[in-house]
Amino acid sequence: MKIGVISDTHLKGYDERLKAIFQDHFSDVDLILHAGDLIDISVLDVFEGKEVKAVYGNMDPPEVRNLLPAKLVLDLNGCKVGLIHGWGMPFGMEKKLRKEFDDIDCLVYGHTHNAVNEVRDNILFFNPGSAIDRKFAARNTIGILEINDKITGKIIEIKR
Repeated sequence: MKIGVISDTHLKGYDERLKAIFQDHFSDVDLILHAGDLIDISVLDVFEGKEVKAVYGNMDPPEVRNLLPAKLVLDLNGCKVGLIHGWGMPFGMEKKLRKEFDDIDCLVYGHTHNAVNEVRDNILFFNPGSAIDRKFAARNTIGILEINDKITGKIIEIKR
């Protein structure tokens, strides 16, 4: 199973940059995860034809919060994946977010705009970074998760 992971798009609808990311990197995925801070639910329209699971982030307005959950636990090919945005200062983020889930194999989150792909205590901590932000992100990135006999991640840099 191949999963496209994106977060912190901060868009009022999708634009050509997001459309290109979908066409170039997510056209062959089985599922797309969005880890929050969409700003407008219509951002998800760019992924037409794909199954999408998303959570809201701290910057999402009530219209988005009313449509999306704060967190999800997904059973994907036998792997339990926790999906959440995050909040507050980035220091200690993984420890804080880990407390939100019981038994998971992978924790997918956003908020920091910095990509993370690291296994600790047998859990893959995966943050795709921000695909679009040019103000708070040193580089623009997305992620791919692959589930075979275990879950692995890859961060992809998007050229600005």
